[in-house]
Amino acid sequence: MNKYTKIGLTALAGSLVAGSVSAAEMSASGSASMTFTGGDEKANHGNGWTMGDSVTFSASGDVNDIGITLSIELDGDAQSKKTNSGSSYSSTTGSNVVDSHSIALDFGDAGTLTFAGHGGDGFMSANDDVMPTASEEPWDVVSGADGLVINGFSGDNMFTYKYSHDSGVNLTVGYINAGTVTAVSYTDYGITYTGIDGLTLGYGEGDVESTAGTKTAENTMFAKYTIGSATVGMQISENNKESASDVETTGVGISYQVNDDLAISYGSNTVETVGSTDQEASAIGVSYTMGSLGLGLSMHQVDNIGHTATNDREGYQLTVAFAF
Repeated sequence: MNKYTKIGLTALAGSLVAGSVSAAEMSASGSASMTFTGGDEKANHGNGWTMGDSVTFSASGDVNDIGITLSIELDGDAQSKKTNSGSSYSSTTGSNVVDSHSIALDFGDAGTLTFAGHGGDGFMSANDDVMPTASEEPWDVVSGADGLVINGFSGDNMFTYKYSHDSGVNLTVGYINAGTVTAVSYTDYGITYTGIDGLTLGYGEGDVESTAGTKTAENTMFAKYTIGSATVGMQISENNKESASDVETTGVGISYQVNDDLAISYGSNTVETVGSTDQEASAIGVSYTMGSLGLGLSMHQVDNIGHTATNDREGYQLTVAFAF
C-alpha cells in the first residue's frame, strides 16, 4: 500500500471517528444484588449467598442523517461470564469480562435489527415463561426443575429483528447461523398483539437442531390480561421431538400490585410427557421497592422433578437489589 492510500484511509477513519463522537449520545447504568438461596436440602448452594453486579455502557447516534440510528451496548460483569451451552447458559468465573454486548440498527417505522455478540434472544428464549410474577418463575430456584423448560435456542452472534405496528401487532424473528454452537442454522419467529387495553396475546415457534439428527419443533402461545391492579395469564408450550417423546408445559399465574411499591404473585407450571409422571411446580412471590432499592422473596415447591416420582423439592430465594 502506498503512502497516499494510507493517508486517504487515515483521513477517512479520522473523519468517521470525529463524526461518531459529535453525534453520539452516551450513558451508563448499573446494578448490584445480594441473593440468598436455601431450603433445597438436595442441592449444594455453598453457603447460600451469591452476588450479582453489572455496569452497562450505551452509545447511540444517527448514521449519516439517513434515518437510521446505531446503538451499541456493552454489559461489564466483573463476577462471571455466561457461556453458551446448547439451549441454555452456564456461568464461568472470571474477572474484568464483558458479558452481553450488541449492536442495533433502528430503521424507524421499518423496525430494529440487533446483532448480539453475546446475550442475544429470539422470540422463544425471550418468552419461555411470561406469566405474571412478583419474583421468580415456579420452575426456578429449585435445582433440576428448569431442565424441561421450552425456550428455543439462544447463543453468541445472533441476529434479532423486531417490528412494531401502531395497531398493536409486534413481530420478532431470531436467527443463528450454523457453526460451533448449532449444527443447523436456527430460526424462530413470534408475534404478539397488544391492541386491546390490558390484553397481551402471543404465539411463536422455532426448530432446534443443535446436534445433527436431533431436530425438535418448539412452539408457545400465551395470553395475559390486566384489570385494575391484577394481572392473570396462561401459557402453553410444546416440544415435538423426532426421536423422543413430546413434551408439553402449561403455566398459569396471577399477580396483584398492592400499591406502587408492593406486589404479590402466585404461579404454577406443569410439564407433561407421555408415559411419565407430570412435573408440577408452584411458587409464591413478593417484591417491594423503595426508590433504587428492591427486595424480592419467592418460595417454591416442585414435585416429580425430571418426571421422577417422589423427587420432590422445595426452596426459597431472597434478593436485595440496587440500581444506579
